[in-house]
Amino acid sequence: MRLLMLSGDRQSSVGEHGPFYQMQVEFSRWFERIDVLCPRPDRAVTTSLLHRRVHLHPAPVGRVGMGKWLVREGTRLIGEHKPDLMVSHDYGWFYNGLAAARLSANTGVPYLSEIHHVPGHPVAVDWKERLDRLIARRYVAWAKSRTAAFRVVNSGEMPKLLASWGVSKEQILVLPSLYIDLEAFAPRAGATPERDLVFVGRLVSNKNVAALLEALADVGRQGLELNLTVVGRGPLAKDLRAKAERLGLAERVDWIEWVDGTADLAEIYRRSRALVCPSTCEGGPRVTVEAMATGTPVLSTPVGVMGELLGGGQGGVLCGFDAPAIAKGLVELLGDEERRRRYASGARALAERFEYAKVLEGYARGLHQLVGREAVRT
Repeated sequence: MRLLMLSGDRQSSVGEHGPFYQMQVEFSRWFERIDVLCPRPDRAVTTSLLHRRVHLHPAPVGRVGMGKWLVREGTRLIGEHKPDLMVSHDYGWFYNGLAAARLSANTGVPYLSEIHHVPGHPVAVDWKERLDRLIARRYVAWAKSRTAAFRVVNSGEMPKLLASWGVSKEQILVLPSLYIDLEAFAPRAGATPERDLVFVGRLVSNKNVAALLEALADVGRQGLELNLTVVGRGPLAKDLRAKAERLGLAERVDWIEWVDGTADLAEIYRRSRALVCPSTCEGGPRVTVEAMATGTPVLSTPVGVMGELLGGGQGGVLCGFDAPAIAKGLVELLGDEERRRRYASGARALAERFEYAKVLEGYARGLHQLVGREAVRT
């Protein structure tokens, strides 16, 4: 079986080994050939071939020209390599999905629309996320008569949303995308927490770090003084640092812009009493499961897989999206050390369902089954 992927990954063609690169390690065992159309990277391209069977085709144009280039290059690749399925990673202005639908109509190759999450769902923090959510809804309404199926990556949040937008149950394909290396992210005997909380992520609005800082100040006024390590960078970094100063948290918040490798990140998790994810919308989130795999419990809003993962009361605590709700969760998770340790003891077991090879095997099998289903229909 052969795939044509319309991807949003910019890392692999410049030699960075992120999640997409790791995914292709497994996919190269399940598919004869994979061609990947991807956006123009911000650095010089260093490779066009991954794992012998995965061929990268970075765009020579920016966002404005992507639609036409995807159709033109996709048409060429379909003619030369005869893929059985197109997989379109759909987000933003949905130029991947628009191009995939046109290619499908022109060539007869079915396409799968992948929507990992919708900005502004379940909570929109600004007008841009409300606009993005409206655009996503209109795309789904347009695409549901054109795509073979919509792939979603959690079984709770996204199927309900798509169903409310008129997508039939039969057209929703749940194939998780959250996969981690359980050997790299593992508990280590003798690791002693040195910090109370860690946040890992890009410093953008949907990560809701401003509310986290307010919650930290709130619990401090209640007598529970917690410290926080923020790992990440982004456009809100300066504003968030200033907010921490105004709230009197300068001595309790450490800022780390970048961590060089998996081993360093795993050690940061192990050295923290808990990881906190206050996001208003997410596809995964990956960092929560990485932390849980190291034996670090989690405080998270019910985004992505977290509602279903922590709903059983093991591995961590669910909280609401505003500062008072986050503060309440912090007290519940970290106000009693014996209780925190009970959550920590269950965290690893919950994370083990996201073992790298197992999840990607399920994803690959799901694509094979979809092609078989489409062949029967035609």
